[in-house]
Amino acid sequence: MAAQVKYPVTQGIRFLRAAKVNYTPYLYAYEDRGGTEVAARELGLDEHATIKTLILEDENGTPLIVLMHGDKEVSTKELARVIGVKTIKPCEPATATKHSGYVVGGISPFGTRRKMPVYMEATILDLPKIYINGGKRGFLVEINPQDLVELLEPELVRVGI
Repeated sequence: MAAQVKYPVTQGIRFLRAAKVNYTPYLYAYEDRGGTEVAARELGLDEHATIKTLILEDENGTPLIVLMHGDKEVSTKELARVIGVKTIKPCEPATATKHSGYVVGGISPFGTRRKMPVYMEATILDLPKIYINGGKRGFLVEINPQDLVELLEPELVRVGI
C-alpha cells in the first residue's frame, strides 16, 4: 500500500478550504533561489502556468501583490504607471514576510497576514489551470485561474516582459 503523503496545512490551505475551492496539492524538492523554474522542472509543469506571487511596494512602502507567469518578469515601471504611483520595487525578504506571513520562496497570495491589493497578469486567465504557491517552500496548489478572480479580486494588468 502506498504511503499517504502529508501535505502542509498552511494559512493558504485554510483559506482555500474555507472558500470551498477545489485544489490539488503538490510537493517538490525546493531549491534556494530556484523559483518557478525548479518547481516546473520538479513537477514536470509548463513554467508559464507556474505562477509567481511577488510582494512589491510603492515609494511610500505600501505593499502589493503581483501574480505573474513563472517565465516572465514584471515591468515595475509599467506597473507603477498603470496603478498611478511613482515607483514600485520588490520588498526586502523580511518585509515581504512581515506583510504576507510567509517566507520568501513560499509566499502564497491566499490567507496573507495583511490584506493587500492584488494585481494579476491578465493572460493568466487564458490558462485552463495554474500552479501557485500553497504557503510553504516546495509546495504548490493546482487551481482554476478563475478562482483567483473570485478569491482575490485582482486588478488585471499587462505588465509581463
